[in-house]
Amino acid sequence: MKRRNVYIGMALIAIATAAVFTFLFLNNTKAVDTGLLKVLDPKGAPNYSQALTGDFNKPMGKPMDVTANSSFTYVSDTNNKRVMAFDVGGNLLFSFGEDGTGKGQFKFPYGIATDDHGRVFVADLYNGNISIFNEKGKFINYFAQKVMTDKKIAAPAALRIIDKKVYITDIKTNKAYVFDLNGKLLLEVGKPGTKEGEFNAPNGITADEEGNIYVVDTANQRVQIFDKKGKYVKIINGSNNGKGESIFVNPRGIGIDSRGIMYVVSNLTHLVYGFDKDGKKVFEFGGMGENNGQFSLPNGLFIDKNDNVYITDTLNIRVQVFK
Repeated sequence: MKRRNVYIGMALIAIATAAVFTFLFLNNTKAVDTGLLKVLDPKGAPNYSQALTGDFNKPMGKPMDVTANSSFTYVSDTNNKRVMAFDVGGNLLFSFGEDGTGKGQFKFPYGIATDDHGRVFVADLYNGNISIFNEKGKFINYFAQKVMTDKKIAAPAALRIIDKKVYITDIKTNKAYVFDLNGKLLLEVGKPGTKEGEFNAPNGITADEEGNIYVVDTANQRVQIFDKKGKYVKIINGSNNGKGESIFVNPRGIGIDSRGIMYVVSNLTHLVYGFDKDGKKVFEFGGMGENNGQFSLPNGLFIDKNDNVYITDTLNIRVQVFK
């Protein structure tokens, strides 16, 4: 009788286990470690993969932004006035740049991006220019030099290159700009203010596959979306239709993955949010801390062609990679 009860108990456990497995499989969900708690997230928030930190001789000082191509991951190490280059395994290979105002020098290297030719573009917030380097860090020239010299762009911040277009935000003029790779100005978006289509210290910028432009309107605590011609479309801030109180506190980096999920860094709450194409929040991850998957003042965010998500974890002095 006792043995029969044991067999029945084992069978019930097996049935329950199979039921749970079937539910998870059919609903295509996965367990996600947010840094705060475990949740089942059907939209697939990424999981921590690795961290880039530099090495003993060249530790990071203040990683602000990050970009990657098939060969290298580049990080703007702002306090050290340089760019650090890592291989796909996270090993530091080389760095370039130094303190100064001349060619190949920086005062506040910030936004960083690469083009299809392997060139590296670095926006210098304080020098008010964008430098172009080859993939090994040799200075080539300045981007859109006449526009910069005329101070049309005074303080370039975020920088992304998508479909052969260069997207730039300027925190002083409170505008966003779109150029071609030859430095020709194609589009100018926004003006100072708090209304729809206006900016206050815009930071992160990106574009989707249709050419819509996404600008992180940092001091207004929101993301604004414009069509490819620069016409205002809508606001996303985590509330219904973007009309209510924002969930962001000092939003910074932004990126869009292959599913159309938009990621936004909320700097002062140490979180990263994910939104679907309708602007509905579908996940969040992070939380303040030093453990893997946690952040201390995250800033830049980049998503590569394989949907790897790179986030500069500024005060923890590292770049975290999620898959």
